[in-house]
Amino acid sequence: MTEIISVRFRSGGKQYYFDPLGQRVAEGQAVIVETGKGLEYGTCVKGNTAIDDEAVVQPLRPLVRLATDRDEKQVRDNRRREKDAMRICQQLIERHGLEMKLVDVEYSFDGTKIIFFFTSDGRVDFRALVKDLAGILRARIELRQIGVRDEARMLGGFGICGKPFCCAQFLGEFQPVSIKMAKTQNLSLNPTKISGTCGRLMCCLKYEQDAYEDAVKRCPRQDSFAECPDGVGVVSSVNLLKEQVKVKLEDSTEQPKNYLTSEIRVVRSGKGKRPEDYVAPPQAELEKLRDPRAEAARTGRRLDGPADLSAVLDRYLGEQSQQEEPRKAKVHSRRKSGGDKENKEPKAAKTAPQPAAPAPEKQARQERPAARALRQAALQKMTAPAEREEKPAAPSGAAHHRRHWRPHRRKPGGQSQS
Repeated sequence: MTEIISVRFRSGGKQYYFDPLGQRVAEGQAVIVETGKGLEYGTCVKGNTAIDDEAVVQPLRPLVRLATDRDEKQVRDNRRREKDAMRICQQLIERHGLEMKLVDVEYSFDGTKIIFFFTSDGRVDFRALVKDLAGILRARIELRQIGVRDEARMLGGFGICGKPFCCAQFLGEFQPVSIKMAKTQNLSLNPTKISGTCGRLMCCLKYEQDAYEDAVKRCPRQDSFAECPDGVGVVSSVNLLKEQVKVKLEDSTEQPKNYLTSEIRVVRSGKGKRPEDYVAPPQAELEKLRDPRAEAARTGRRLDGPADLSAVLDRYLGEQSQQEEPRKAKVHSRRKSGGDKENKEPKAAKTAPQPAAPAPEKQARQERPAARALRQAALQKMTAPAEREEKPAAPSGAAHHRRHWRPHRRKPGGQSQS
């Protein structure tokens, strides 16, 4: 494994890998690195990362140091001098009458080299221009011709979608874009609608091309002769994103009807004519091609089968609620009965055969009476010893005589009998 950091020198530019040499670099931190042009100032876009050795092109350029305040001041001075060099070069271009458009100027970090970027329709003889620039700016001069796409990346701007240019934000390299992509995606071939600010085809045409190519394999071609649930006809149009087709029926004067690609069966692809020896199958066999999902979408009816996602979701939520009810009832009964210790069953009840488990709803209703009975039994056990201690001791002596004294009965003659 090799430890690297990713550094970007310009906003929206390409990322380059460098060897941190054991230093910890945070994302967004300014660094000074060694390049083929010398020392350069850049911004870390990805901190220390370990990758496989095979994925690294050796040798890696090293990280010199983290940017200091002095380095930041030098970069600001270079940016100020770039504006002056831009103005001087533009004046010299007009003086020499060169057919070139100056786009940008870039100073090296140490200020010993200046690069001028320009666009032109053809070759330009700028030897006299370079000589004048070197005499005025006292530095090495390099003029580099770029394309219109690179010009749009350097200048930046907003596309017709309202967002900043992709090339100025995240595109590291330009992807080849062709007019065939616009045809595959059924876009208008008007150049003003499919071209970017640079005048070339928009880079975003490449983003969804793989999805469209995959959909083309599953969808029939236009003008194909096909069978559908309502009869046979010709495919008049194809919607690749929805994977739907419009079929013009032979025996109908109505407008073409919409069908899913799974509801049609292609007899002849792309020809548009009925085969001479073709015999249409009976209507009962054609009805088997109808997709329940398409029928529900056309009529607005909900499906009862598993194909209806809303029904599956309702069934799943119902099962979850049934599983949660016994848990909630059990927790509630424990809290009301005073805890788990008071709800312990006697040993006889554990050894006795258990009856069949009631339904979840009945079990939830029976939890409360059972908990109440267990609590009463526990309270009786706790209070029974106290009642036995409060009983008075056996009486003795006069107290015993008074407790067991009974009144004497008198005989009819007036004598008492004990």
